[in-house]
Amino acid sequence: MGFDLGNLLQQYLGGAIDPARAEQDFPQAAQQAPRGAVAQGVTEALRSDQTPPFAQMVSQLFGRSDPQQRAGMLNQLLGNVNPAMLTALAGSIGNLFGQNGQPQVTPEQAEKITPQQVEEIATTAEQHNPGIVDRIGDFYAEHPQLVQALGGAALAIVLGKIAQASRN
Repeated sequence: MGFDLGNLLQQYLGGAIDPARAEQDFPQAAQQAPRGAVAQGVTEALRSDQTPPFAQMVSQLFGRSDPQQRAGMLNQLLGNVNPAMLTALAGSIGNLFGQNGQPQVTPEQAEKITPQQVEEIATTAEQHNPGIVDRIGDFYAEHPQLVQALGGAALAIVLGKIAQASRN
């Protein structure tokens, strides 16, 4: 008997799910659900008042990411911060600008940035462009194994959003 994503997701439409259960269900659901639905769910969890603040969750994800993922996420964030922050970061990790003049962090540079710095960058990026939450949600939908680290409460929100999307 195969995995029944629809039946599993039905349970998440009500919203009152044990976080430990969400941690168990998430890996299979994320693997089988449409990527767009996973991205919407991750974004919803990043914005929720039932989870830690966006910047704190991004810092947590950064801490668990590999160098490539760290660089990718930082490049998303740094496109949404002020020049003063870019200059301050460049002072500690070197040139941040690619050939197109846009911030372009390499995996090697990303290794020099601390989770605390990422939290500060994420706070600033969100202040300058609230849409960055959507971009980070979309980015991490590609890496559901990292999203797992956010914990059961966040995963229940993600699964609830996937359930809603599957009904539409």
